[in-house]
Amino acid sequence: MTVVGMGGYFFRAENPAALKAWYRDYLGVGGGCGTDAAGQSNEWLWQTQGGPMVFEPFAASSDYFPADKQAMINLRVTDLDALIAKLEAAGVEVIVKQEWNAMPEVGRFARVHDPEGNPIELWQPPAPA
Repeated sequence: MTVVGMGGYFFRAENPAALKAWYRDYLGVGGGCGTDAAGQSNEWLWQTQGGPMVFEPFAASSDYFPADKQAMINLRVTDLDALIAKLEAAGVEVIVKQEWNAMPEVGRFARVHDPEGNPIELWQPPAPA
């Protein structure tokens, strides 16, 4: 028997309802987002598309994301430029660093923080060859 994928990501929030709405409204993430093969949605499930996922422990001393945070969410996106434009238009600060995008064979990245300061990396993998 093997694990076939992530079944969920659970984290604490000061205001769970507001944070859930922020993820749904700005990133299209969370219960009720997406549809299954039959075109149905479910208020508790986020129907995701299959694809690559990195599962990687970082050294406790890493500066890749804030030291006061135990984890960083990485969300795979299809059109990073359009999402950045949407987020910036809504007043969400988007961070892009040249060194994050130095390897086109890995993809492109941007970073935002949710209203409670949790880091979110947005990753657009390279187009298939």
